[in-house]
Amino acid sequence: MKKKNKYFVTIRSIGFCLLMFVSLGLAAQDSTQVDSSAPEPIVKKKSFVKNTFEGNYLIDNQTVMVDVKGTFEFAIQHRFGIASHGFKDLFGLFAGANMRLGFSYVPAKNLQVGFGATNDRMQVDWNVKYALLKQTKDGKMPVSVTYFGNAVMDTRKQDATTLFSSLSDRFSYFNQIMIARKISDKFSVQVSPGLSHFNNLEGYIDSSGKVKQLMKNDHFAISFSGRYKISPQTAIVANYDQPLTQHPANNPHPNISIGLEMRSSGHDFQVFVGNYGNILPQNNAMYNQNDFTKGQF
Repeated sequence: MKKKNKYFVTIRSIGFCLLMFVSLGLAAQDSTQVDSSAPEPIVKKKSFVKNTFEGNYLIDNQTVMVDVKGTFEFAIQHRFGIASHGFKDLFGLFAGANMRLGFSYVPAKNLQVGFGATNDRMQVDWNVKYALLKQTKDGKMPVSVTYFGNAVMDTRKQDATTLFSSLSDRFSYFNQIMIARKISDKFSVQVSPGLSHFNNLEGYIDSSGKVKQLMKNDHFAISFSGRYKISPQTAIVANYDQPLTQHPANNPHPNISIGLEMRSSGHDFQVFVGNYGNILPQNNAMYNQNDFTKGQF
């Protein structure tokens, strides 16, 4: 009988030890698990600076702004005649005007596509704009950077003045990187190097009978833009555009422009004076012959 009791005592002792081992193992396993009741670590979300500029345009130049996804915009742009003619054509208002009707849409975040038609040379354009970087409120990204590019087609009928020998001769292109900073709630600045390219440019026949171009196919320029708000809905806007490439002839003049921007809930109006007479950026950069030193605004 004593042996039997010893046997049961042994079994009970082993069972108790196994139970303790399993309990300790489970406790150790539980201690490695994340406590669901503990607060999750706070991850700061990037906060971007808003409204560096009010819209896509600042006088003659694009801005770094790309609207929110789903935005559709219709733009009407006019350039009137030179004001130095005085009352002869009411300071250019009765002169022949360049006009462009443009449409843009934002199909995805940071991406804008557009289309436009200009009466000058019966040109149509396709364009794309993409926000590469955005200025952050914490200053870790001090500037906004956006790319803009277009392709323009001259759709005029072939005649003695157009000199189109192929379809590619009708095309020109523009590429620009815009770098902007909102310095304060009222003041924003932007610098924009750009490259214009024309597949075909008019030339002349030299004394040896060879055809030579008056200008190079590629043209580099740089633009400086600024906006200062004088009220919640009104701002003073200004541009300066400096050509960099030197051509054999017909070097373009720089552009200086200044005006007022007036904003409402759904519209953005800009009224300004400047010596760019075209609307499409490559036409302005390559062909501007208005000299502001002679009052040709």
